[in-house]
Formats: sequence, structure tokens, C-alpha cells
Amino acid sequence: MTQHLFLTDEHEMLRDQIRRFVAERVHPVADQWEKDGFVPREILREMGELGLFGIRYPEEYGGSAMDTRATAVLAEELGRSTYSGFAITALVHTDMASVHLFNAGTDAQRAAFMPDIIAGRKIVAVAVTEPDAGSDVKGIRTNARRDGDDFVLNGSKMFITNGVHADLYCVAVKTDTQGPASQSVTIFLVEKGTPGFTVSRTLDKTGWRSSDTAELSLQDCRIPAANILGEEGRGFYAIMKNFQNERVVIAAMAMGEAQAALDLTLEYVKTRQAFGAPLWSKQAIRQRLAMLSARVAAARQFVYATAARDANGEDVVKEVSMLKALCGELVNEVMYDCVQFHGGTGYTRESTIERMARDARVQSIGGGATEVMLEEVAKRI
Repeated sequence: MTQHLFLTDEHEMLRDQIRRFVAERVHPVADQWEKDGFVPREILREMGELGLFGIRYPEEYGGSAMDTRATAVLAEELGRSTYSGFAITALVHTDMASVHLFNAGTDAQRAAFMPDIIAGRKIVAVAVTEPDAGSDVKGIRTNARRDGDDFVLNGSKMFITNGVHADLYCVAVKTDTQGPASQSVTIFLVEKGTPGFTVSRTLDKTGWRSSDTAELSLQDCRIPAANILGEEGRGFYAIMKNFQNERVVIAAMAMGEAQAALDLTLEYVKTRQAFGAPLWSKQAIRQRLAMLSARVAAARQFVYATAARDANGEDVVKEVSMLKALCGELVNEVMYDCVQFHGGTGYTRESTIERMARDARVQSIGGGATEVMLEEVAKRI
């Protein structure tokens, strides 16, 4: 039975299922994924077959029609895996890319793609960020000009998670270079192999090593107008709308990472001998870990409270901006001290905490930098 204020027994059953999957199918082999630079497709298909890619989607497409709280459980447990490259591979697919197709797609578009997406047979990426436009979505320069029943796309995208191995891309471009920026962005469905659409290069990152990340190029890439997601010129609003869900997911993932780091470090300091006694006997270490544990527990409750409000249809833009800023900074603070308390071991590549610290660094950058999030909060307080 659940003891959590915001979760049901169904949510806890989902947590147990994810935790078993991670223990059995991720932990034994994920070090190889870090070396290879991507998560094998068979693992993603297994996740689809288990229903982990359809948590929020209707049963008619193969989903289980749960709510934002279930998404937070998924994100927290994947973050807790200690392999955040694997975690973000799955979460971009479930909660940052495919949602654009589901939310704005026509019945025909959904029918054509959603069953394969939920089953893990097709993996999705979202291509918004560019070399000169990250958190500033209005600043994108990739453009599309109308040519009969088609649009011709030109430009580039940067830092695209799943960018190398995805089958389907939700690509944001400007279809009106003269009009207001907020009314000029359109999202297109672009399938892998479309002429003019290529992976320019795979990016070599500090962390998230098992997540394939790419720079994409569009050169006279011809896309049918029927591949527009939603209305032409309304893509900016679609992107802004999903930020609310996306930032809950990232915050939950960060708290999973932070708790896993604390668990590892508590185990280490209770067994590591120094000056004739375990490190745990040192008051400064005990109290620091106690305070970090309290702050992570508080932030985790904030995550689930916000997820519950989002599930009720409330406007939680201020709260998700707070969460993204708070959890992105907190997880990095936790990792810094956990590496410190591991001593020299924490600075070696054979150490789990070293990998986790590298992975966590991007949590205050990706999905909305801390500074941008704090400005969003400031507008609403």
C-alpha cells in the first residue's frame, strides 16, 4: 500500500515495475551503452512492450491513460537508475517529442504513428534547439517556404537528443520570416531518410554518454503540407504548452538522480575507514548528508504536488519553472558533495558517482537554463 500523499497504489505498482526492469535489464549492461553512445533499440522495444512508453496515452493506441503523476514516477525511477543517458533517451521519446504528435496531430497522423511509438518500434526526437537558439524558441532560424502542396525546409538543429537513431522527428521551423516570432513557428513531422534531412554529426558530450545527441541538417528538404502538426504558425504555443509537462519530468528525473547519489554515498561513508573509524563517524559529513537528504525529500514532494495539480488541469507554469530551477541546482549540489565524500574514488571513471556527477551537470542547462527559469518565476511572483 502506498504511503505517499499524492500517489495511488497503481502508481506504486508502476514504480515497482520500472525498478525491476532497471535492475534486470539496465544495470547489468548499461556500461556498454555508455561506451557505444546509445541505448540499443531492443531495450527500447522491451520498454514499449511493457507499456512504459504509453503511460499517458489512450488505450486505443496501446497506452494505459494514466496522468502526470505516473510520468513523474517513470522519470524519477529512470533517474534513479544512475544511467541518465538511458533515462533521457526514454523520456524525450515519451514526454518531450511524441507528445507533440499526440497533442496536435490529426486522427490520421496519430493512427499512422502512435501505435508504433507506444510499442517502441519507432523512436521520436524533437528538434527545436539551434546553434543560436536554445531557451529562446522565438529565435530559431530554420525556415520553410511554401512550394505547391509542399514546404521546403532549410536550416540546422543542435543538441537533439535521440537525433542519431530516431525514426521520426518533430521539427520546429519558421514558416513566416516576416511576421511576429510567436506566430511564425510551425512544427513538421519529418521521417528519417527524407531527402535533404541528414545527421551532420554526433556530438561528443561530457555526460549522458549513452544518449545519442546530434546536429541535424535540412537542405532543401521537401515535406508535404500534410505533415504539419497542428496549425501553421502555432508551433511556438505548442512548444510552450509542453514545457509544463517537460519540466516536471526533468525535475523528477533530477530528484531520482539525487536520491540515488545520496544512497550510494551513505553506503560508502558507513563502510569507508579513515583515522580508525568510518567516515560516517565524522559529524560534518553526517550533518551535511542529513541536510541534503532533507532538501531532496522536500523537493521530491514539491515535484509530486505539482504533478498532481497538473493532472487536475491547473496552470502550474510558475511552479514548474521553480521546480526546474530548484531541482537542477540541487542535484548538482548533491553530486558535488557526494563526489567529495567519496574522496579520490569519486574522481575515477570506474566510480558510479563520477559518472552521475557528469550526467547531472546538464540538469541546470537543458530544458530551460536556471537563469531563464528564474525569470519565468519572477514574472509571476
